Amino acid sequence: MPLLRILHLVGSAHNDFYCDLSRLYAQDCLRATAERSHYDFQIAYITPDGQWRFPPSLSLEDIAATKPISLVEAIHLITAQNIDLVLPQMFCIPGMTYYRALFDLLKIPYVGNTADIMATASHKARTKAIVAAAGVKVPRGELLRLGDVPTITPPVVIKPVSSDNSLGVALVKETTDYDAALKKAFAYADEVIVETFIELGREVRCGIIVKDGELVGLPLEEYKLDPDEKPIRSYADKLQKTDDGNLSFSAKDNTKSWIVDPNDPMTQRVQEVAKKCHLALGCRHYSLFDFRIDPKGQPWFLEAGLYCSFAPKSVISAMAKAVGIPLNELFMTVIQESLDSNK
Repeated sequence: MPLLRILHLVGSAHNDFYCDLSRLYAQDCLRATAERSHYDFQIAYITPDGQWRFPPSLSLEDIAATKPISLVEAIHLITAQNIDLVLPQMFCIPGMTYYRALFDLLKIPYVGNTADIMATASHKARTKAIVAAAGVKVPRGELLRLGDVPTITPPVVIKPVSSDNSLGVALVKETTDYDAALKKAFAYADEVIVETFIELGREVRCGIIVKDGELVGLPLEEYKLDPDEKPIRSYADKLQKTDDGNLSFSAKDNTKSWIVDPNDPMTQRVQEVAKKCHLALGCRHYSLFDFRIDPKGQPWFLEAGLYCSFAPKSVISAMAKAVGIPLNELFMTVIQESLDSNK
């Protein structure tokens, strides 16, 4: 079997934060999936100035030593390399949309959801509307632009409509706290969602993978929260800066989050709702959704995170491992689905 030439699409055309986040995950993926008998990995690294590099690795030294080139030059280079498949590792809005659409234009298949689906899922209000129309319960909410006055009585959760990793998210318990929370959220987006706070029972994430054309629900990941001390998740629960200035994972130590026993009675219920979300949004290959479970056991859709870097610490990778699917098997399954869906 000939080697599959896979291009890892890394970095960010938006800012340094997303550039570092992308590199963090992609580096782990490259280390964990480098199977010389199966894959020939190439790297395309994009920086916020829009320039491209094709370094031999994602070390800062190799990136710095690689000559930057323009988009036009990069397209010439990519089309000359006979790339079989692209693995998008970019988490910024341009990375999830424009850059995926570029490979549609070049007719080079890629792993994961299409640019239009990513654009929809990156807008939390549109995503909520679509899954609600499919019969999934969502918290009551409203979409605000700068200058709008919220009408929902607290407690509410305020979140930028298109930010990730809980950036700009706040819990408002009193009407007098609205102004400060809105100011914080509008620092990250032009639109903000205000939604009714769902009392805490549990908060989980559910992954779906496609295997042989069938949707397969993975075990849930649960987050450690407390109704009084920590009712919602924050940015600090997810990422942190190390002493050398790099980003690192802070929610991957089994104390802030853990994989739920697949026999937990809530697992199947959430998986069925997640499959509804997957189909409603038109997802392919895999999907990932966050749910709040109220004290009565009712799951409420919070948001979609339709990406996976296939690093060992990626959520879908950890979920699959919990049911005996090692990373390399998961990687091969998704690659096969990607190639099959582009035949």
